[in-house]
Amino acid sequence: MRKILLVIIAVSLAVFAVSVALTDHTNAGVITGRPHLRQQTVDFDINMLADSSAGWNRVLEEMPGNTKKIRINVIGHLREVFNDSNQVHWAAAEQIGIRPLTDTRSHFEPGRDLVKVVSCRDFYVDELTYSSPYLVPEAATLLHEIGRRFNDSLAARGGGAYRIRVTSLLRTPESVARLRRRNRNAVDSSVHQLGTTFDITYSRFACSDSLQPRRSAEDLKNLLGEVLYGLRQEGWCYIKFERQQPCYHITSRKRD
Repeated sequence: MRKILLVIIAVSLAVFAVSVALTDHTNAGVITGRPHLRQQTVDFDINMLADSSAGWNRVLEEMPGNTKKIRINVIGHLREVFNDSNQVHWAAAEQIGIRPLTDTRSHFEPGRDLVKVVSCRDFYVDELTYSSPYLVPEAATLLHEIGRRFNDSLAARGGGAYRIRVTSLLRTPESVARLRRRNRNAVDSSVHQLGTTFDITYSRFACSDSLQPRRSAEDLKNLLGEVLYGLRQEGWCYIKFERQQPCYHITSRKRD
């Protein structure tokens, strides 16, 4: 019995030694496997565990004061220029949007793919209370285009560390019902339910560096208005200038 036990121990030690030999102990992490798999190892980066948008989420709590004016090209009274009705928004959204997420099943079968929207160099996504960070691909592309054009226009007029601030994205009938209790703009037929529509506030912009040129919310609102006016003229979207909740309410359009 003692000899058998010694044999078992010896075999176990031999197996352990072989497994150690086939294990790659490097700074890339511990990867158990066979020699032909070692070429597939990659350096382990702790930052890969974090949300890739984390760096773009860092903004100042308040926009800094002592601002400098920038040149603005007047396009007219914003409320009159951007006055597309809810019916116009809805008709455009039905061409490219999803089915409203009315129940659990519809969340898995929305009818179209959705893109997750997170803060990036083009825009900042505010804390969302009554919506979720998703859009159809066309709307997500439009949002990035708005952000890029805004950043380019700001840089061309003296610069400043500001991004547009997105305040609302995809809504459900349930979230619309909750929102209606405090915001009369959130009608039952909210086009946000189709994933084609988002809101960009014009009362606050995301500032990440107070040492760069400081701009007022009023100037940035009008600069954004210029950008949106051009995109609307090019057939990218429909826009409503909201006053109850200060924002540009924007719906992506199907483009030929």
